[in-house]
Amino acid sequence: MTTTTSTETAARARFADLPGLMALMTGDEKHGPAATSTLDALWVLYDRVLRVSPDTADAQDRDRFLLSKGHGPMAYYAVLAAKGFVDPAVLPSFGGYDSPLGHHPDRTLLRGVEIGSGSLGHGLPLGVGTALGLRAQGLADPAVWVLVGDAEFDEGSNHEAVAFAGAYGLDRLHVVVIDNSSATHGWQGGIARRFAAEGWSTATVDGRDHEALYRAYTAEHPGRPHAVVARVEPKDS
Repeated sequence: MTTTTSTETAARARFADLPGLMALMTGDEKHGPAATSTLDALWVLYDRVLRVSPDTADAQDRDRFLLSKGHGPMAYYAVLAAKGFVDPAVLPSFGGYDSPLGHHPDRTLLRGVEIGSGSLGHGLPLGVGTALGLRAQGLADPAVWVLVGDAEFDEGSNHEAVAFAGAYGLDRLHVVVIDNSSATHGWQGGIARRFAAEGWSTATVDGRDHEALYRAYTAEHPGRPHAVVARVEPKDS
């Protein structure tokens, strides 16, 4: 009789199992709304879209996922555990001194994590650089996905990244914006309109609707980067 490891079991997890995995992570500084706002968008990406697995986490032709919204990464850790990148047994150590699960993700500690993140406004510029680097190497297949929060658009670096990516036609670059109405300033006319003005393909969907997310993620956008605005309940609701 063959035995099944905890990682293999978690890799077969369903979306309904994720709250239980998140509940294993306790302690202060959890940034709960930041985590729960991303759960559906992350699940659909990892379950149905991203071409990356624990076995291909270092493959040159893998898709890259960059979590710019690094505050409150419990949903990210739960999805990584469900997909076999992280042993679920590690989840209760979240935030501990010797834990690989910090309050912000660390690419040097966790397999499958592409960047250390959490400082607002850094992830999208890094995604632009990643897409440029892949293009320079002649790698046309890997997709680059960046998940950001709407409040990150209070930072000027994101405006520059959006303008650059549109002008250079970085069509392997994709951005998922979790809009939970937490931005201080916001973008006049809406987030999607700002991307569209810079030459991006855009879609705005219910961030809890898995089929709508999947359709938006997989929409064709030849010659242009693609932005999906996923609207969820307001942060303070």
